[in-house]
Amino acid sequence: MHSHENTTRLLPDVAVQAQPHLRGALDWVGMDGIEVPVRFDAGDGEVQRANAQVGAFVNLVHPDKRGIHMSRLYLLLDHHLGAQPLGAAMLENLLRAFLESHGELSDHARLSIRFDVLVRRNALRSGHSGWRSYPVSVEACLGPQGFRLELGTEVVYSSTCPASAALSRQLIQEQFAKDFDAAGPVDHAAVLAWLGSERGIVATPHAQRSVARLLVRLNEGVPFDLIDTLDRVEHALGTPVQTAVKREDEQAFALANGGNLMFCEDAARRIQQALDADERLADFHVRVEHQESLHPHDAVAYASKGVPGGFGSL
Repeated sequence: MHSHENTTRLLPDVAVQAQPHLRGALDWVGMDGIEVPVRFDAGDGEVQRANAQVGAFVNLVHPDKRGIHMSRLYLLLDHHLGAQPLGAAMLENLLRAFLESHGELSDHARLSIRFDVLVRRNALRSGHSGWRSYPVSVEACLGPQGFRLELGTEVVYSSTCPASAALSRQLIQEQFAKDFDAAGPVDHAAVLAWLGSERGIVATPHAQRSVARLLVRLNEGVPFDLIDTLDRVEHALGTPVQTAVKREDEQAFALANGGNLMFCEDAARRIQQALDADERLADFHVRVEHQESLHPHDAVAYASKGVPGGFGSL
C-alpha cells in the first residue's frame, strides 16, 4: 500500500510544464466568484456573518511559467477569512501569504470581496425601525509599492427636481389667480380649504429613486466604519429611502423631499463636501445616478476628493 505522500508525488502536474510557444508575463491570474462566509463589523460593534463572493489573484511575472497554484490561494483564503472579521491588518496578512505561497512567481496580490450587510434604520417620526441592506465591496492590493485598501457601498435616496418644483409652483399660482378674485377680499378659511383640495395642488414636481455609489480609500491604520460613512452621506442628502413607514413617517418624508430639492449635480456636491470633511479618508470617488421619472435615461454626476493621481482620474 502506498502512503498518501507517495500517492501525491505520482499525480501528474502539467502546470509546471513550460510551453515555449506561449510565453508572456500576466497581469493577474486567479479565481473569481469564490463563495465563502465573511464576518464584518459595520461600525456598531455587531459582527455579522455574510455570504460573500471573492476574487483572489496574483500576477505571474515569469513568462516561461505556465500557471500559478490556485489551490494555495483558495486554502489561504478559507483559513484567513474564517479566522477573524474583515480588517485592514488581516487582509494585508492574507495578501502577504498569497505572495509567500508563490515564491518567485508573483510580486503583486489582489483581493476583491463583495457581500451585503444589514443596518437597522429608525423611522422618521413614528418610533419604529427596520432593516436596510447595503452592498459592500472591499478591494485590497499588495505589491512593491505597499498595501492599498478601498471600501465601496451605495446609498439609495429620493431626489425631487428643483426645475419641476418651480414649474409646479407657477401652475399653482395661476390656479389660485383663477379661483380667487384679486380685486376682492381674501377669506382665510376659503384659502385654507383651497390649499387642502386637489385644486390647490394642480401640479406636483417629479421625484425619482436615486443611487449614490461610493468608493473610499482609507488612511493607514483606520478601521472600517461603514455606518459612519452611510450616516454622513444620508444626512447630507436628507432623503434616504425608508424602512418601516407609518403615515406620519410618509408625511415627514414628503416634507424632507420638499426641503431637499436637488439636481444630480447638487447631490454629488453635497456628498463631496460630507466626505471631504471625513479625516479618515485618503480619497473617494462618487457616482450619483438620478433614475429619471421624466426621461427614459438617467441623470449622472461624478465627484472625487481631487487627490493627484487618485480616483478623480478614473
